[in-house]
Amino acid sequence: MGKDKFENEELIKYAWPQDVWFHVDKLSSAHVYLRMPEGMSWEAIPEALLIDCAQLVKANSIEGNKKDNLTIIYTPGDNLKKTGDMAVGQVSFHNDKRVKRVHIPKRENVIVNRLNKTKVEREVDHEAERVERIKKENAAKRAAAAAKKKADAELAKAREAEKAARSYDNLFSGEDEEEVPQPRSVQEMMDDFM
Repeated sequence: MGKDKFENEELIKYAWPQDVWFHVDKLSSAHVYLRMPEGMSWEAIPEALLIDCAQLVKANSIEGNKKDNLTIIYTPGDNLKKTGDMAVGQVSFHNDKRVKRVHIPKRENVIVNRLNKTKVEREVDHEAERVERIKKENAAKRAAAAAKKKADAELAKAREAEKAARSYDNLFSGEDEEEVPQPRSVQEMMDDFM
């Protein structure tokens, strides 16, 4: 979560594609990011977790914290769009259809207090995290490519063996042939006949 617009700017810059970004709609607020576990879709966020993130965003909005019936928007990190003419901490979206909304009728102090009690603050080196993530992703891509190459080579070898087994080229290879007698003259054949 960004504490101010400058931290929000850093979070925008280093957002992972699988991060989900939360913000109060049409008001200033903290940017809250939810790092999705591997294989989980942003559209399938459990309702309880969605409410927790929305309450956290509402609680960290100076104006939104005082209002009821707020809409919280959320979208994947790779849908955030930042252009050079935008103010610090301001974003838009590549695709508005990938932005979802959740309605928060009022602040739930029980949720906010629980989240604040379990809050852990730490300094994060976003660049180092990004480099490490890219290394892991590239290693996984290389491993998948190597496995595909190995599977393709095995398939090609199997096809080659099957092709060789079906081929007539080796039918008369010269091996295991009996010695073919030399043609005899007409006189020799007549002598054998009589």
